[in-house]
Order: sequence, then C-alpha cells, then structure tokens
Amino acid sequence: MDDNEVEILSARDVPLGGPRAMTVRRTLPQRSRTLIGAWCFADHYGPDEVASSGGMDVAPHPHTGLQTVSWLFSGEIEHRDSLGSHALVRPGELNLMTGGHGISHTEVSTPGTTVLHGVQLWVALPDEHRHADRDFQHHVPKPLLLDGAEIRVFLGTLAGETSPVPTFTPLLGAELLLDAGATVTLPVDPAFEHGLLVDEGEVRLDGTLLRPAELGYADTGRATLTLTNESGHRARAVLLGGTPFGEEIIMWWNFIGRTHQDIVEAREEWERASDRFGHVEGYPGDRLPAPALPNAALTPRGNPPRA
Repeated sequence: MDDNEVEILSARDVPLGGPRAMTVRRTLPQRSRTLIGAWCFADHYGPDEVASSGGMDVAPHPHTGLQTVSWLFSGEIEHRDSLGSHALVRPGELNLMTGGHGISHTEVSTPGTTVLHGVQLWVALPDEHRHADRDFQHHVPKPLLLDGAEIRVFLGTLAGETSPVPTFTPLLGAELLLDAGATVTLPVDPAFEHGLLVDEGEVRLDGTLLRPAELGYADTGRATLTLTNESGHRARAVLLGGTPFGEEIIMWWNFIGRTHQDIVEAREEWERASDRFGHVEGYPGDRLPAPALPNAALTPRGNPPRA
C-alpha cells in the first residue's frame, strides 16, 4: 500500500454472545490487517430496536491479555465483572476493563433501552504487561467544539484534549461528530497509524471516501488527518490510533496469547472455573462455555510486512 493511500476495510456480520446472539459488524481483525496500533478488535452494532432484536445479553465470559473498551452512541448496558465492578455503560462515557492475566464479565442492555447502538473495542496488551492485574476504569470526556466538529477524546490526545486514562502503549480513541458538509483537519502524531470507523454519513479521509461500517486505515508518517463530511446531515465516526504494535499475537475466542499453549491453558482454566477468572455476581444464568479448539495448532499473526 502506498504511504499516502487510505486502505478501506469492510465489515463482516458476526453473531455475538451465544444462543441469544445479536449481530455485530466486525472490521478488526481481518486477513489484511490484524492491528491498528494496539487496537486488535472492533465490533460496531446498531442502531438496533431492542423490541425486535432482543438487545444485548452476554453471559459471563473470560478475557486474557487484553483491555475492553465500551463506547455507546445510544442505549445503556449493565456491566458486571469478577473484580466486583458494577457499572452502566452510557453514551459518551468510557468503560475500560483490563483482563490481563484473567477476568470475567457480563454485558446486558438495560430494560429501559429501546435502541442499542455503539462499538466494542479491544486493545492488545504488550508482552511485558499481558498478565497485568484486573482493573476497571470509567471516564466521561468533555466535548471539544471545533469549527464544524465535536470531539470526545476517550483515550490519548487529540486537538489539545487529553484523556486521563492511562494506557499500556501509546493509543488514541475519540468520537467525532462532523456537521453536514464540514471539513476538519486534525494534527496527529506521525508515529501513529490510524483507523477511522464511520458510523453515520459518508466521510472522506485524506481523499478516500468511507461509507457507514467501513474502516479507513492510514499508515504512519501523517502529521494531519483531513476529514470531510460528504453527507447532507451530521456524520459520526470513531478515530483509533497508536504506534505500530510490533508483536505477533494469537486471538482465539476471548483470549489473546503468544503461543498455542497460552490459549490451551486459558481455555482449560475457564472450563474448570479456576480462580484465574474469578466469579461474576448478579447474573441470572450460566457462564458461556468455551468453544472447542481447532485441530490445527494456533499460530501468531501480525500485520503484513511494512513496505
């Protein structure tokens, strides 16, 4: 890919959460790209009418080697985890959970939710921190008003606004609202690669048009990103960024490891309900069972070699 070119990553539909699955649109990981910075997973869902879709009901399930980032546009989700956290995920509010060595949690849309709409993101932890302690953080970023745009920076720094939430690698995460026909040029760290996930409207990123549910990838070396809303109405997108991760990872089910054995051990410990993942209180149902491992050994993957 040319350094100045924006690569378009299209979404695929994936059922989420076992027998009562809701459908999400997944743009990371893909065959052509495993990570953007340390961002390794991006699910985009809604707007779903809960009365017809059933909403979100994800039973207790485990995580290792990663952080989860929940960000909503509408609706409300109840979060419970084995750290003892009990929190509500609301629009414009960051909930960040660190799995590290092991954590389990549930995600259930609240009874008052009529329309569920948002993104669920994962961050891969670098090898030196992938067994970090469980953690949960909540942050409400204030809106930053620019000419033609409104920005909420939930991780990292953008347009002079910095999130207080610490990260294990340099990261950026922000929601962008663009007025109809507006163009905004944002200074960014040239050491970062970026991904722009479009939710509403059509947005041109450095000359490349992105439609809803598409993610545009921009390589390192850019000092600015120029976004133009080509729609006749407000557009919304989520901007992700970070320094290239530089490590190969294995992502299988809800685990991130470095070797096949890492995944085998995590699965076995979840299946026998070991203390590694703790226990989630307050969910009226059974835990999600781990799927069967494939017959072939799982192999680490990274991004394609840089030209």
